[in-house]
Amino acid sequence: MRNLPLAFGLAALLATPLAAQDPAPTESENSIVVTAQRSGAPMWVIDTPSGTIILVGEIRAIPETTPWQPDRLREATAEADRVILGARPKVSPGDVLRLMFSGSKFTKLPDKTVASDYLPPQEWARLQAIGEATKDDYARQSFLLTAFQMLRKGLRFNRDTTDDASDVVRKAADKAKVPTTRAATLRGEDVLDTLAEAPPSAHVPCMIAAMDAVEAGPEIVEQRGADWRRYAIPAVMANPLEVALGKCWPWADDLLGSELRGIWVERIAEASTATGTTLAVVPLRVLAEEGGVLDQLDARGFDIGGPVWR
Repeated sequence: MRNLPLAFGLAALLATPLAAQDPAPTESENSIVVTAQRSGAPMWVIDTPSGTIILVGEIRAIPETTPWQPDRLREATAEADRVILGARPKVSPGDVLRLMFSGSKFTKLPDKTVASDYLPPQEWARLQAIGEATKDDYARQSFLLTAFQMLRKGLRFNRDTTDDASDVVRKAADKAKVPTTRAATLRGEDVLDTLAEAPPSAHVPCMIAAMDAVEAGPEIVEQRGADWRRYAIPAVMANPLEVALGKCWPWADDLLGSELRGIWVERIAEASTATGTTLAVVPLRVLAEEGGVLDQLDARGFDIGGPVWR
């Protein structure tokens, strides 16, 4: 991103007192934590010198069959002192026009190239087989669009879903007038540029991971939700669907993905100096991946309570 620094939050994180110096949480803070935990969503709690931070690990597209209790998270949100939600792109009318007039950059392979020009023979054969099974021709389509189309058609992972944690918390915070901030607001122009400028080869790992997920079968969708609910975090991270989503844009983009992760380190470091309870909804892959937010906070000596994440 042109206008966002690559090294987020290092000074704030280095200045943060270690958890060993933290006082005991107040009764009110404990009550909020307990209520939030009763929702069933995996979360981590950090006690700071002046308050408590609750990190809710979010996965998108939770199946309706996943037995979690959003109402408990709503109750906890209403009692929190502040809420932090994920980064949001700020899309202008000009960005929409740019997308309309350059749409082929996002949907088609460049010039007259075809998928077999970029793929090893065995991967091209897999793609052909999946396309033939669903009567789709993926020869000229962009690899990113192909990946998401395969996941939607082959796994139907975005069908029959329940509320995501971000939606639950956002609506509850609005209703209770709890101050809410975004981890960042990204310029739509910058976001679209990272996508338009990426060569087709950058999206090949995403498409291959999507093929792995489709070939693993639709049962991985409910398994991912069940593992999330029972706090089996390593199992969620290893689920082929979660792996595929993590290898696709924007998370796999070298610039945008690293900045999205750095943003969260900064925001949590800032929250550690605030008074009261901060409730943040963070993508699970950002929290629990190797070298992710939880690893970085743990390395700084924060006392992190919650499920094992690695």
